[in-house]
Amino acid sequence: MRFSKLFLPTFKETPKDVVLKSHEYLVRGGFIQQIGSGIYNFLPLGKRVLDKVRQIVKEEMDNAGANEVALGFVTPSFLWQKSGRFERYGKELLRFKDRKDNDFVLGPTHEEVITELVKANIKSYKQLPIHLYQINLKFRDEIRPRFGLMRAREFIMKDGYSFHSSTEDLKREFDLMEATYSRIFTRLGLDFRAVFADSGAIGGNGSKEFMVLAKSGEDTICVCDSCQYGANLEAATRIKKLPNTEAPVASFAKFHTPKVQTIESLSEFFKVEPFWTLKAVVKKALFDGGKNALVYFFLRGSDSLNETKALNAIVGANELVEASEEDLKSAGLVQGFIGPFALRNLTSSPYIYFDKELENASNLICGANEVDYHFVGVDLSTFEGLEFKDLVEVKEGDFCPVCKKGKLYFTKGIEAGHIFQLGTKYSSAMEATFLDEEGKAKPFIMGCYGIGISRLLSAIIEQHHDERGMIWTRASAPFCVHLIVSNIKEQSQMQMGIKLYENLQSKGIECLLDDRAERYGAKIADFELIGLPFGIVVGKGLEKGEIELIRRKDLAKESLGIQDFDALISKIFEVCQCDSF
Repeated sequence: MRFSKLFLPTFKETPKDVVLKSHEYLVRGGFIQQIGSGIYNFLPLGKRVLDKVRQIVKEEMDNAGANEVALGFVTPSFLWQKSGRFERYGKELLRFKDRKDNDFVLGPTHEEVITELVKANIKSYKQLPIHLYQINLKFRDEIRPRFGLMRAREFIMKDGYSFHSSTEDLKREFDLMEATYSRIFTRLGLDFRAVFADSGAIGGNGSKEFMVLAKSGEDTICVCDSCQYGANLEAATRIKKLPNTEAPVASFAKFHTPKVQTIESLSEFFKVEPFWTLKAVVKKALFDGGKNALVYFFLRGSDSLNETKALNAIVGANELVEASEEDLKSAGLVQGFIGPFALRNLTSSPYIYFDKELENASNLICGANEVDYHFVGVDLSTFEGLEFKDLVEVKEGDFCPVCKKGKLYFTKGIEAGHIFQLGTKYSSAMEATFLDEEGKAKPFIMGCYGIGISRLLSAIIEQHHDERGMIWTRASAPFCVHLIVSNIKEQSQMQMGIKLYENLQSKGIECLLDDRAERYGAKIADFELIGLPFGIVVGKGLEKGEIELIRRKDLAKESLGIQDFDALISKIFEVCQCDSF
């Protein structure tokens, strides 16, 4: 492609309200153009990158045995009503009516549509498993779109859905997709980590996210310094925490503790570590239909509650909000003195949960559900009917649950892919069944697998850029080589530029020939901004029989002789094929 024929508007100025470098550079480099809040046009170079990413994803999905389809962008609302997500999904689901007053949505994801499709066509276990995927447009009505393609309202996504007759076969496909996704992100030249994650609004029991490691990432992920374990904070676990001090052994008794309402003051009052205290965290859970209820979470005073884990503990709850002093007062409680003794009788609450690390814990100090009083010598093994859940938010320095010896630390990541074991969440709700080997109707066991195709453009640049501009990985770059003719008025330079261009193109090396009547400095600035893997400068060095090769990732320069032209082309071809990005 000749630069003079390419639609590529580049800009020196940084756009307004830009936070991330990927957003700035993609706009300044002429890859994308914003036309509305969270809505972008992809210009020629942006479209070329999209196509490169899409092709890699398609090749790997096809090699894994998946079938590509194209589902409708507009979805009838009744499908979402059947699954129960029409109201539950919230305002991010864009709802509208057509001229006949029929209800529709713009699909942010397609579990309902694909389930209905398979329900109509797959009848027997003999037709399973089947995996269908698409690479298509999606819409999510974000309340605050930001960061360019990173959190757009309209986006391109690869979403795949598998259907199985057994959980064992679902697990096999889940593992296959983990390996497939790992190949995709490796081919794209990304430093990534597959981490355990919460399933969120999609649902299901098991999921993993593929996080592109970047300082600008929105998500904090917890990783091990000794093995490949990784998890989002809402899914991270640890080896059971052990005390650093001896237990404060005491007989069960009530103590007068005036104005001792915090873990810090309680620890100071009894001269014990917070580990030996019992913290009560009270939230208000919101349910469908306007119902709400107070929920009581207990964990060690040295720990913090993870709100996503807490929400997941409550069947049917949609959201957790802070409980007010008035809420506690109406329940006959005062913050700082809440404990498990007689709490269920006092509040009639069915929502009382203990962190699983507290199972059979003893020698604890907790509130007595009476102002200015606490109990000591508390032994939870004497309680009946306690419900234990994973509630703790992991901290840096905790020990890894996989290798047992590594310490966990936090880093930042950008979610680029997510795979789910959905189970029968959608098939049961939508009455999608198949006949098993005994002729009995069973709901399909499903998996779901997504990759943010358009989001990957931002993720690649967030991981690969410098102060001058973008640095595309070789697999994602719109072109491999940026050929710069320093002065197009110099006939020898222009002839050499065209000769190099034609020969490299004939060998399958995609080239952008900068044949514009621009200053050399402006051309170099555009090369650095656009970020193609290699630049070749045909300039004054030609008088000495040399051209210059520039590696964009570190701007290292190398002079190449032109006397043996075939050897020159072979050298450039070798560099373009073998250089690691």
